[in-house]
Amino acid sequence: MTVTTTGTEAGPAHATTAVTTTVTGAVGTAHTRVEGRDKVTGAARYAGEIPFADLAHGWLVLSTVARGRIGSVETGPVLAMPGVLTVLHHGNAPRLHLDYIGLLGVRPDPTAAVFQNDRVPHAGWPVALVVAESSEQAREAAEALVVTYEQEPHDIEFRGDRPDAFALDGHMPAVTEKGDLDAELAASAHVVDVEYTTPEEHHAMMEPHAATARWDGGRLDVVDSNQGSTWVADELSRMFSLDASAVRVRSEHVGGGFGSKGLRAHQVSAVMAATALRRPVRVVLTRRQMFSLTGYRSPTAQRIRLGADADGRLRALEHRSLSQTSTVWDFVEPSAGVARVMYDAPAHRTANEAVRLDVPSPTWMRAPGEAPGAFALEAALDELAERCGVDPIELRLRNEPERGPVSGMPFSGHNLAACFREGARRFGWAGRDPRPGLRREGDLLIGTGTAAASFPAGAGPSTAAVTAEADGTFTVRIAAADIGTGARTALTLVAADALRVAPARIRMRIGDSDFGPAMIAGGSTGTRSWAWAITVAADELRERLAGEAGIPAEGVTVRSDTTAALGALAQKERHSFGAQFAEVAVDVATGEVRVRRMLGVFAAGRIVNPLTARGQLVGGMVWGISMALHEEGIRDRVSGGHYGGDLAGYHIATNADVPVVEADWVDDPDPDDPVGIKGIGEVGIVGAAAAVANAVWHATGVRHRNLPIRPDRILTAGGPRV
Repeated sequence: MTVTTTGTEAGPAHATTAVTTTVTGAVGTAHTRVEGRDKVTGAARYAGEIPFADLAHGWLVLSTVARGRIGSVETGPVLAMPGVLTVLHHGNAPRLHLDYIGLLGVRPDPTAAVFQNDRVPHAGWPVALVVAESSEQAREAAEALVVTYEQEPHDIEFRGDRPDAFALDGHMPAVTEKGDLDAELAASAHVVDVEYTTPEEHHAMMEPHAATARWDGGRLDVVDSNQGSTWVADELSRMFSLDASAVRVRSEHVGGGFGSKGLRAHQVSAVMAATALRRPVRVVLTRRQMFSLTGYRSPTAQRIRLGADADGRLRALEHRSLSQTSTVWDFVEPSAGVARVMYDAPAHRTANEAVRLDVPSPTWMRAPGEAPGAFALEAALDELAERCGVDPIELRLRNEPERGPVSGMPFSGHNLAACFREGARRFGWAGRDPRPGLRREGDLLIGTGTAAASFPAGAGPSTAAVTAEADGTFTVRIAAADIGTGARTALTLVAADALRVAPARIRMRIGDSDFGPAMIAGGSTGTRSWAWAITVAADELRERLAGEAGIPAEGVTVRSDTTAALGALAQKERHSFGAQFAEVAVDVATGEVRVRRMLGVFAAGRIVNPLTARGQLVGGMVWGISMALHEEGIRDRVSGGHYGGDLAGYHIATNADVPVVEADWVDDPDPDDPVGIKGIGEVGIVGAAAAVANAVWHATGVRHRNLPIRPDRILTAGGPRV
């Protein structure tokens, strides 16, 4: 199979040259999902659908107060209800071990360690689990359970000027700085000093969180919906003080994750109940429970200060971001981190800060840090371009760093210029009048905007086993997680090429912790990490088979471990990049903003499967539209809970909001990766909201620095009128 495609790449001084790529083999050609038929026919079963004999059902009871202590749990009347088997709570639940560092290098979020004390740190905190013979009986009993509280005053007020904010390290240092910021700002011809806010946002994937726990021959077996079966198995073994070999977690099909499907209250409570009853117990969260129990993106308040020469070259850059965390576990939304990659200046300071409030713990959500951070940074760059009288694309290209602005390390590849050149050509950017508020169609104001995007291209140590079967097929076993991204199909193509056979001869088995440790599906590292391990094992197997006369009945298996190979990699700045373009129409009578078309062009490594890759990138941009115009989690100050904790009250973009969204890429293989992969899962959303916001300014002449850009904000902001 040979396919020829054309693209662009950046040469010296950001020149753009044509590139022709010849694709030989399975990788790089479009393939439908290998499990697609099973999914559309219902043969693919998700965690909440798999049948078990003697299955019991658990229903979580959540607190109705935002802070205080549990006074009593009135279990007597509930235990007398039909079908009820037990009620677990802080008075009778087993004690858990919480003093450990998990596989991801962090301590467990106590929200998952349910029923350990009588404290209530936020509304929606798990206070009990009712277990019954049927799901309906469990729900009825849970709703009837009376829990009394000793209520205390709570604080959920998030704002940018909180005096109790503090710098908080996450997966990156809290603060970085170099140069004299005040001096460079004072010497700058143009200064932008602005504040931006983003609201609380929620994942709301299609498949709710679900888990079934049972004991099988003295071994804990959990069927789950997660982003890493070895990750969840490791957490459960540590938390319940079990030997690692005594826990198995399976997660074959997952209906979306976006960062939230790690260890949560439903798995832990299911294990507790299965242990108490010695029968399988399933716990499935409702949509409303997910708004309290499965994490979310924290709101942010961000201050950007930019200083530039007359021609727009940066002299000073400061990006400070404040987010909220809970009182029981510190999590920071690292929104200032994007500035550490995108732009350099002689004076450069970034800070990620947090404030502890009586709210649930935030968590990773698609493009954590980069998505809200890019909105603020890229909108500020647009404001600077306006003041300098420089085209927004040209301003960004003038400030491309030669090396990592903070790390000082070289880039493994930096094809942002190629993305902008190709995107501008396809979008028709050259014909754009830069003056705002001039283009009209009846009552509609039309505007276009752009923004840059980046996301780290990492990899985690993984193991894989590849078996040559006697019938001429090959079985790959790896604890990967396909959370709807098409990873199972991409890995099939990678294995086929590594073994030099057709994809039809590959049997891909994933989502089982018994297959050995592997990287989670998160941080856009999944396919890269797993493909590396599969390639190493397949290469060795192919070499071994070359000396074999035949394949025995039990097959020939080779196992790989990429820990040493990843540890030997040279230290570089490794990122995917992208350029986002948006055209909007703003109705001056209603305040509605409609995105009429959107284009993203990306430099995201070698694209394994163009069909599913395009879906991932388009999906990210659709989410960016939703972030810009719709999504907003609002908490009631009195109760501490959500006003609309469901998909009726929490608004997301739907088909009518997304008429034309296109995604494409330039040739950008990573030379240090055996397949050339970087990552595409998250870069699509980064910069998308900023591109929409910048287009709204171009349409109306008014800057909107607070998301979402609701109709009421358009109507009250002023600007041109027809």
